[in-house]
Amino acid sequence: MTTDAPTALLPTAADEARFWALIESAWAGLGPEPAAIRLALLHRTPETGEESLYALDPWLEPFLERLRAASAGLSAQDLTDLDRVLERKLFDIDRQDIHEFTDGSDDGFLYARGFIVAAGREFYQAVQARPELAIMDAECEAMCYLFSHLHRERFGAHPRTGSGISRETCSNRAGWPS
Repeated sequence: MTTDAPTALLPTAADEARFWALIESAWAGLGPEPAAIRLALLHRTPETGEESLYALDPWLEPFLERLRAASAGLSAQDLTDLDRVLERKLFDIDRQDIHEFTDGSDDGFLYARGFIVAAGREFYQAVQARPELAIMDAECEAMCYLFSHLHRERFGAHPRTGSGISRETCSNRAGWPS
């Protein structure tokens, strides 16, 4: 029996590498202070003061500005490919166990996942493995749709990633077993 169901497009390894390289490059351009904060987020303990958990907040807008600037010359296809990676990353951490350590609302949890992605690959992978590293109420809404918005601004429409997934909260059924 054959099926005519469309195959969902997955990000390629090259697209993922480019995605994380853009993020790391944007952070690198901001100097040693945010680098030290990002490292501290990875290695914090329960004794870490609450105020240090939010130390990255003032750096998010400059980071996003650098990321937008680095993406300014990209083609429609490049932005679509990067948006496909972003939506996959947000989808993959759309999990109940991570939600328990972030924010309670649907939008708040999406924005918390945006923060996790924006903080970089190491933090993202650490939270995937140890959800308790996620930060309550840390959010980066602009990260959630950055490449989609850039695509719309430059080419007049949101990209069609063909992934068959949604970045919205509770879309990853495997992440919400109950």
